[in-house]
Amino acid sequence: MTSHQSTQTMKPATAAKKLGVYLEATPAEFREGVVTRAELNALQADPPQWLRDLRRDGPHPRPVVAQKLGVSIAGLARGGVTEALTTEQVEALKQEQPEWLQKERATQAEVRKEAARLRQRDAERTAEDS
Repeated sequence: MTSHQSTQTMKPATAAKKLGVYLEATPAEFREGVVTRAELNALQADPPQWLRDLRRDGPHPRPVVAQKLGVSIAGLARGGVTEALTTEQVEALKQEQPEWLQKERATQAEVRKEAARLRQRDAERTAEDS
């Protein structure tokens, strides 16, 4: 008896999220089909020109915009950024340094600092218990 393994597929939105691109900017054939795990791996290993262009120029989804700006996704929303932005728009925000961006970056720095403090505390506790 042979085992038959079914092909894993995902919705285009899931694949776009895994690729770090804005779904609405992808080609129609990508948005309208399903993506297999093998196709996703192939896109990650050897991205076609459209994928390289999207990753370089955007528009980028909010998680990518947040990462590029060094803020949280919630921080983007508090700053009024609710749509995908191009690389050019992200760079313009970095240059302008609006007040909300400065505040959100400071908040994010505090969050990272606190997370590092907690990791250090936990590591010390673990060392004491050993």
